[in-house]
Amino acid sequence: MIELNNISKSFGSKQVLKNITATMETGKCNLIIGASGSGKSVMTKIMVGLFAPDTGDILYNGESMLTMDETERKHLRQQIGMLFQGSALFDSMTVEQNVLFPLDMFSKLTQKQKKERVNDILAKVNLTEAAKKYPAEISGGMKKRVGIARAIVLNPKYLFCDEPNSGLDPQTSLVIDKLIASLTAEFNTTTIVVTHDMNSVMEIGHHIMYFHQGEKEWEGSKDDIIFSDNKLLNDFIFASEFLQDAKQMRQIESRNQ
Repeated sequence: MIELNNISKSFGSKQVLKNITATMETGKCNLIIGASGSGKSVMTKIMVGLFAPDTGDILYNGESMLTMDETERKHLRQQIGMLFQGSALFDSMTVEQNVLFPLDMFSKLTQKQKKERVNDILAKVNLTEAAKKYPAEISGGMKKRVGIARAIVLNPKYLFCDEPNSGLDPQTSLVIDKLIASLTAEFNTTTIVVTHDMNSVMEIGHHIMYFHQGEKEWEGSKDDIIFSDNKLLNDFIFASEFLQDAKQMRQIESRNQ
């Protein structure tokens, strides 16, 4: 679990986060949504320690990240997995070598144990047959799965996903969403997903926070969104007539259940 307590952050005269308080729940997909410039990315960078907040605190399972010494912070970083927007794979390494990299850097496993771990993770993301291929030889969706495999190979307690469906077609995006959700449940991770993909919101949004102009404007589940009367949230999510119709259909289905 990650707790954010009254987080604020400014760059010069521009305040980008204003008193954000929230809890990222364990074993669930915690989504942060909002328009560009709403503070989503800055909040994520604060949570992983890349930026320091001006005020407030970040607690990882009750321990303040801001008061940790360097050894404690290093230990915490080893418990964090990151899936970057562009996958950030090493082009000169095979799929297998990309996933092995964090184990070589941070684990004390034997080579045999590392090999077994990599094989196990590649099987979980259905990439066993692509192990010897290079990033240039695989599709965008496969690259995302390699990125996920690398992010979870150290069995992290916390998984951060930055726009995991960026550049993917709807069908592949659905595969990635389901994979993130299933791995979150299997490993009981605290998963944080920053996304603009409204299909992701409705597919895996166990816990959703909507940021607007640096503030947490709304918080709830994907089911809560259907009946929300928050105008800013509705304008953001159900901007098109198609999505408005989909919302009405879901409302009818929910009432008939």
